[in-house]
Amino acid sequence: MNILIAYEGVIPVATYGGIERVVWYLGKELVKMGHQVTYLLHEGSSCDFAPVLFFDKSKKVSEQIPAGTDVVHFNFMPEEEIRTPYLFTMHGNCNDYREFDSNTVFVSRNHANRYGSDSFVYNGLDWDDYGKPDLTKNRNYFHFLGNAAWRVKNVKGAINAIKQTRDERLQVLGGQRFNFKMGMRFTFSPRISFCGMVGGEEKLQLLNGSKGLVFPVRWHEPFGLAITESLYFGCPVFGTPYGSLPEIVNKEVGYLTTSTSDLAQALENSSSYSRSACHQYVVDVFSARKMAEAYLEKYQQVIEGKKLNAEPPRLKQVQTEKFLPWQ
Repeated sequence: MNILIAYEGVIPVATYGGIERVVWYLGKELVKMGHQVTYLLHEGSSCDFAPVLFFDKSKKVSEQIPAGTDVVHFNFMPEEEIRTPYLFTMHGNCNDYREFDSNTVFVSRNHANRYGSDSFVYNGLDWDDYGKPDLTKNRNYFHFLGNAAWRVKNVKGAINAIKQTRDERLQVLGGQRFNFKMGMRFTFSPRISFCGMVGGEEKLQLLNGSKGLVFPVRWHEPFGLAITESLYFGCPVFGTPYGSLPEIVNKEVGYLTTSTSDLAQALENSSSYSRSACHQYVVDVFSARKMAEAYLEKYQQVIEGKKLNAEPPRLKQVQTEKFLPWQ
């Protein structure tokens, strides 16, 4: 199959880059499976396993699809008519009643259901690139992973939960101790360390030294690569029951609550979770191969002229509160 993957961004990823990481691993896995992949990306991108085309702002997107393309996988919703078979992956959230393309794919069951759809594919990663975790090493801190400046990620909640434990520590991956944009946020506790926007081997080493992910998000998380990356390193997940979390974080690999005190108590009991069970779970369920196989089924459907959704997806309920409950 000749597949064009279009994304309005740059690959490979330098630090965290959730969507970029998924786009990269999807293409890489499809090539391994014998398919021909071409990327359509912003300038500055490069790839060692597939050719890369750069967006030309003077042309319509439809004019930049190479001849012979069987299917286009958009990672943004095209605003023009596309005659080549295509689908669109919705990676984020919206909070209005706009209609999405009938060939929209969401990234979790909950994500899809909130838009009246049952069309979804879980994000997967190439775990070979993450190395073999040391599941027996002594670990003495928890971690937060995400953009701490984004208030729905609730780094404040993660910090407060750690503070309510007896002596647990937290490494914040994705934020700074002083953040003036967050209303002059200062965090002086010596039990909280800030690592900034880390990536590469540094991030992997930090994950491999952690007792668990503290992830009390206050929005409906569409998927959450931070969850699966952490589980790979044997880290149970301690978060909130919003979005994809109840779907991905079962009782064997984590604990979900809207209460700071309950989360703190669960953190104190983190040793009750099996690191090997956390690791094996994501290896089995959230791999790049599983993702690629699921998308190939979707590609075949649209090539055959079938719609992925009977009706254009649309958000069923606009969220009126700015942040979902957390106490």
